[in-house]
Amino acid sequence: MSPLLLFSFVIAYFVILLVVAWYTGRNSNNESFFIGNRNSNWMLVAFGMIGTSLSGVTFVSVPGGVGDVAGGSFKGFAYMQVTIGYLIGYCVIAFVLLPLYYRMQLTSIYNYLQHRFGNIAYKTGALFFIISRTVGATARLYLVINILQFFILDKMGVPFVVTAAVILLMILLYTFEGGVKTIVYTDTLQTSLMIIGLIVCVVYILQQLHLSGGEALSQMQQKGYLNVFNTDVNSKGFFLKQIIGGAFITISMTGLDQEMMQKNISVKRLGDSQKNVVTMAVVMTGVLFLFLMLGGLLYLYAGSIGGTYTDAVVNGAPVKQFIVAHTSDIGHSTNVIGDKIFPTLALNYFPPAISVIFIIALISALFPSADGALTALTSSFCIDMLGLQQREELGEKGKKRVRLTVHLSFAIIFLLCVMVYYFLNNNSIIDIILDLAGYTYGPLLGLFAFGIFTRRGLPNSLWVTAVCLIAPVLSYFLSHNAKALFNGYQIGIELLLINGLFTYLGLLLISKPANATTAAAV
Repeated sequence: MSPLLLFSFVIAYFVILLVVAWYTGRNSNNESFFIGNRNSNWMLVAFGMIGTSLSGVTFVSVPGGVGDVAGGSFKGFAYMQVTIGYLIGYCVIAFVLLPLYYRMQLTSIYNYLQHRFGNIAYKTGALFFIISRTVGATARLYLVINILQFFILDKMGVPFVVTAAVILLMILLYTFEGGVKTIVYTDTLQTSLMIIGLIVCVVYILQQLHLSGGEALSQMQQKGYLNVFNTDVNSKGFFLKQIIGGAFITISMTGLDQEMMQKNISVKRLGDSQKNVVTMAVVMTGVLFLFLMLGGLLYLYAGSIGGTYTDAVVNGAPVKQFIVAHTSDIGHSTNVIGDKIFPTLALNYFPPAISVIFIIALISALFPSADGALTALTSSFCIDMLGLQQREELGEKGKKRVRLTVHLSFAIIFLLCVMVYYFLNNNSIIDIILDLAGYTYGPLLGLFAFGIFTRRGLPNSLWVTAVCLIAPVLSYFLSHNAKALFNGYQIGIELLLINGLFTYLGLLLISKPANATTAAAV
């Protein structure tokens, strides 16, 4: 299919987003941008947050991982282990964190740290959120931009940096005015299109293979794609690690994340916000299962057209590759294992109509994670770092001018980070995101856990920041030496919990007995 025609659908999609943004962003103010005037519909927030939580990484990497090989066997449906942990984490968010946020009527969730520990802890928590969300969101953004670049824009002679800049400009334009008030609606639209694309691709492949859903799962079982639970204690994928790690990833990357909670606390009532989280958790579990089923189907389909596993050596290490046969569109045989299999098949082997649906679904997965991150980072920097809400001397227009400047600045930072990932050129971006989350969200987990589970206070000094910086460094050294230190044991997704524990213990060392103020804030 013509790259120019595919790109025209991307432009048309963006125009629709602009129309939605213009309509929803009318008469918006700073309160609209930051928390949607606390008047968002919980059902829209719940549905839209599915797209934000899943992102382009889930759309491409989760299906691609099904046929990937780890430790001599397929990863298969092992991602369901993490998904079980997600459900546990969402329950903690709904019934522990949200009541706390609503009781304190927070605009930024990091104001909790200010009430509990003082200004330094507050600024430190906000800073770690800004770092965490920036590196995570730009990693997700890079993955989808890279796919668009490889399959469409390269053929049009457009440089990668231009593609990245144009897409960020698109996101900037439709979030510039309305912020949360706008993205509640745009995320709902985008999540709908992403799920429709997922379902269409699943149905199409089932029809091409002449299989029912049950027959397809049976074939996946025979191929070894249906593995769920990893029982190797030393493996990074051991099921208890994955479940516990998944729970704490959800608590940290959703419950302690301003982007995700900004949408939740934009709902008027606590009960509705809790319904939002529980509903999202249940629906997302079903969607993730469907993504894994799609992954199995992609490898079955590729096998039916001549795809085969081969052994290779990359950077001196033996690896498994999955090679698809020569086609006139691709022009050569290519390794499609992991992130590449879905876009390769959708854009080179599926009919044009399915290719268009794939591209629309892919960018629908891209925008919710990027637009929400850009808005939340702007909100956090303005509220937490600049104290914009308290600067009454600026007036509403002055505050808006500062907000727009910060918003533009983060768009530029996003572009620079995307270019860094481009030069790193990693094939499995989901592994990078989980590793980064372990290092950057750990201090946030430790800070909030110390505030919620103890009544001790902290010095309003840079000792708090020092602890939060030292903990990731200790975690890094432990992670990289665990195999030698612990008889082959490998630290995986539980790195986040270890980092949070180091932070908690460090805060305990510098803490002091509670006074009346800190006790009241618990």
